[in-house]
Amino acid sequence: MSGLNGAAIFVIQTLGSLYLLIVLLRFILQLVRANFYNPLCQFTVKATQPLLKPMRRVIPSLFGLDMSSLVLAILVQMVIFAVVLTLSYMSFNILGLLTWALIGVTMLFLKVFFFAIIISVILSWVAPGSASPAAELVNQITEPALAPFRRFLPSMGGLDISPILAFMVIQLIQSYVIPPLAMYVGMPGELFGLI
Repeated sequence: MSGLNGAAIFVIQTLGSLYLLIVLLRFILQLVRANFYNPLCQFTVKATQPLLKPMRRVIPSLFGLDMSSLVLAILVQMVIFAVVLTLSYMSFNILGLLTWALIGVTMLFLKVFFFAIIISVILSWVAPGSASPAAELVNQITEPALAPFRRFLPSMGGLDISPILAFMVIQLIQSYVIPPLAMYVGMPGELFGLI
């Protein structure tokens, strides 16, 4: 691979991943029923609306979730992977690309919750009860992920250890479920390094 191809891969992967994150956030925000009047939610809606509006005419909602945003995330991931593989002079097929994109979107989904929980823990120490739009959004994203753990944990006198258990579950999936699955479906190492 030439230096020019490497630079092109870097730019496409960076910009594509940024847009992929915004699209996946759109799905997550609807999944957790976030406040869509939040300025950060409004940014996400406006950034994804041009591509999602025509897709909504074709892809119906399922169980109250906007499936078009999830499909768009998978398509964006497929395009990123296709461009990277093409610039790396590697062959691929559409079914393999779809499978690899599903793995990539799943990894990003887990990373969003992982970093949102980290931010939530830091905010609880630094600025507890903060009313900023970012803090509100982080709490809305993390609360559904932490609620199941809180139900099973006894009261610890004000100490919340549910984030530790959530980190463990996310890390177990990222380390012991996704990599063997990626190897099983033949995901190239170049792509797995991007997710």
